[in-house]
Amino acid sequence: MSRLLTITAICASYFVFAILLNSVGTVILQSIASYGVSKPEASVLEGFKDLSIALVSFFVAAIIPRIGYKLAMILGLAAVTLACLVTANAGHFLVIKLLFATIGASFALVKVAVYAIVGQLTDSTDEHSALLNTVEGIFMLGSLAGYWLFSLYVADGEHWLAVYYPLAFIALTALICVWLAPVEKPHKPVSNTGKSLIVSEFVEMLKMSYQPLVLVFVLSLFLYVLIEQGIGSWLPTFNNEVLHLPADVSVQITSIFAASLALGRLLAGQILRFINWYVFLNLSIVAMSILIALTLPMTAGLTQRPINSIFDAPLVAFLLPQIGLLMAPIYPVLNSVILSRIERYKQAAMTGLIVVFSALGGTTGSMLTGTLFERFGGQHAFYLSLIPCALILICLRYLRKATAQPATAVLA
Repeated sequence: MSRLLTITAICASYFVFAILLNSVGTVILQSIASYGVSKPEASVLEGFKDLSIALVSFFVAAIIPRIGYKLAMILGLAAVTLACLVTANAGHFLVIKLLFATIGASFALVKVAVYAIVGQLTDSTDEHSALLNTVEGIFMLGSLAGYWLFSLYVADGEHWLAVYYPLAFIALTALICVWLAPVEKPHKPVSNTGKSLIVSEFVEMLKMSYQPLVLVFVLSLFLYVLIEQGIGSWLPTFNNEVLHLPADVSVQITSIFAASLALGRLLAGQILRFINWYVFLNLSIVAMSILIALTLPMTAGLTQRPINSIFDAPLVAFLLPQIGLLMAPIYPVLNSVILSRIERYKQAAMTGLIVVFSALGGTTGSMLTGTLFERFGGQHAFYLSLIPCALILICLRYLRKATAQPATAVLA
């Protein structure tokens, strides 16, 4: 019962941040319309979100085990609850920037805690991968729910910021779940070096980042998130400007991308019980690349026509978001491959590195896609995602070879 309550708490927390983090594409679309900002200017919202994630993760990940995972999650949820209430009452682009900075900083606390708790609840790579894929699947279900929630308020025009009232309530509910959950503090061997424990753990995290395996691993994450955030953040604008869909329909169509990611991760948690992770990820990336290459040409030359609902959208609007189904397993599986093979007391530090490089990849992907979208159009911006796909395939070969060693030799 206590295990189920803990899993419920971390899933509820992830559900909240799924809505808030993945709303950036919708908010970019609305900011362009409501505040008259350019695409490159709107893309900085991704930077406010992801750079705050990176900074907080880098400097705080090593000390989260000392303050406790439960407290870290409560602080994060309390901060976003307050930020949502402020945003709902203060309609300005600067306030929205601060909102995403708060969301990013809070998510850094929550993600480090959640990944470490998953390590506490599992005893093998298969169990870790299955539970992590389930948690990440819940994350994408939250993202799916968020797109539909936002679409209701986007249709209301200038009053769309009222969406942050129900979001504040959802965050508060998740906070109560965490408060009730029995979450253990990690047990780490006592250091006799005489150094400050916080400093020594921070140094340990830095040393970990210099290992070749870790460098290739975080590069893989960086490239994956660059693709996911580049497409996810700009898909609503792509639907609006390239496919000529109304704003609310553009957001609703984008929910298919989130639904595909959720379904892909939930299915992967079961499929990986029977298929080797290396083979599975290679097949996923190749299929993803083929879908991009075949689908984008179908978006060229579309003419504008009356569209009143999601059912009036052209076929290609439903095909492109299916990329989420194929890319879904990549991120959680890569994390499980590494996290399941190191000591549990080191997992918070490794998660800090994961969050940092994921955040940097997200910011780079969104800002690069936004700039290319502005200068060359949406099709060309999305075509370039084929380059990081090829680079990930190269990284996977090294990861397979390195992780084939005994677990104790993977990360000394």
